Amino acid sequence: QVQLVESGGGLVQAGGSLRLSCAASGRTFSSDAMGWFRQAPGKAREFVAAISRNAGNTYYADSVKDRFTISRDNAKNTMYLQMNSLKPEDTAVYYCAIHRNPWRMDNRDPAAFGSWGQGTQVTVSS
Repeated sequence: QVQLVESGGGLVQAGGSLRLSCAASGRTFSSDAMGWFRQAPGKAREFVAAISRNAGNTYYADSVKDRFTISRDNAKNTMYLQMNSLKPEDTAVYYCAIHRNPWRMDNRDPAAFGSWGQGTQVTVSS
C-alpha cells in the first residue's frame, strides 16, 4: 500500500523560501506522476503543481508560476516543492498525491489524484 509523507512546512515571512518534501513508499515511485495541492481554511483544495514520471514535464498553477519549482528524485522516492518569494496568500496546508492517469497530466482536478499524504502546514506572515 502506497504511503506519502509530506514535510518541510513551517512559518516564514513574506518574501522568504521553503522547500517541501514528499516521501513515498509502498510502490515503484518512478511509475507515478505526482502533484502538489494546497488548502487554505474555508477554501477548496487547489492545484499547485504536477510532475511527470521522469520529470520531463511540469505543470504549475498561474498563481505560483515563476515562484515555485516542482522536482523529484526517483532514486530517493521523493518529490519536492521549492517555494520562493512566498506571499501571505500562499498560507495553506500543502498535500502531495499521485496522479491516477499519468497520460492525462493536463487534468488538474483533485479527483484525478489519489493516495493523499497527511499534509504539512505552510504559514506566511506579512
